[in-house]
Amino acid sequence: MIMPTQLVPLGNSGLKVPLMGMGTWAWGQKMLWGYGIEYGDKELEEAYQVSLKEGINFFDTAEVYGWGNSESLLGKFMKAAPSHQRPLIASKFAPMLPWRLTGNSLQKALKKSLTRLGMEKLDLYYLHNPKSLRPIKTWVNAIGDAYEEGLIKSVGVSNYDLNQTREAADILAKRNIPLACNQIHYSLLHQSPETSGLIGKCREMGIAIVSYMPLAHGLLTGKYTPENPPKGARGKSYPPHQLARLRPLIELMQEIGSSHGDKTPAQIAVNWNISKGTITLVGAKNGKQALQNIGALGWSLTPEEILQLDKTASGLQDIIKAWWAKV
Repeated sequence: MIMPTQLVPLGNSGLKVPLMGMGTWAWGQKMLWGYGIEYGDKELEEAYQVSLKEGINFFDTAEVYGWGNSESLLGKFMKAAPSHQRPLIASKFAPMLPWRLTGNSLQKALKKSLTRLGMEKLDLYYLHNPKSLRPIKTWVNAIGDAYEEGLIKSVGVSNYDLNQTREAADILAKRNIPLACNQIHYSLLHQSPETSGLIGKCREMGIAIVSYMPLAHGLLTGKYTPENPPKGARGKSYPPHQLARLRPLIELMQEIGSSHGDKTPAQIAVNWNISKGTITLVGAKNGKQALQNIGALGWSLTPEEILQLDKTASGLQDIIKAWWAKV
């Protein structure tokens, strides 16, 4: 059974984190997620407090989320809470920005992130993407320098494929620095990290998998239909005929949910990610959503149910590719 307060090792970093973390991609992000229109700081702080109360003390942010707004909001919420309640914080460096050409860029960005967060040392720092004008070794060595200087407690990579992960791990190993984790896009609608062998190889190498987008942009919540598509940029990527194809999967998730005490499709989707052995990040824009996320814990899908879900989702893996190709 997946327990709400269960902690697991973050690879070989020495840190332990809950099986579910709070993703803050939507915090301060106006264009894609509607921050300041549909929700604001009050609702986000409520999501922060509810998550901590329920044992979710692992928060994931990045310098590019709302161009620093996500980190600043998280820093503000931490400052307002008692110091003993400070959660584990992960943030990310964006090597893909075209003006970043030397390793010194990483430390400058890291120090700005620490200032926004109000921290002296980050629990986990990622290289956000392998795409860059510089080779991977430039940034891996730069993040290794930050680790050795005591600015970060652990090192991660994000969106790295198997060969890139091996390269990063090898460079760090020569400096006796463990690669703690690889954060990847993974869900019922995006299973290529599993079918490609990436997840299995990371496990063999002692590298934890942190998964994001378990709800596939909300497509796995069941609330979007051909008659009710997502708003804004997301809606343009998921036309009605694609949303219609999701019906058999959503109906199966509803059926499975009813056998586990009326769990929602969203809770089924998150439990699936966790059942696959990943530390799963889930977003929340308010306290109600944070509590709904908690409903994905405290129970487990059966092996038979996981097989059913995998089989039904196998023909739907192309739905999210139209959007993902733009990222």
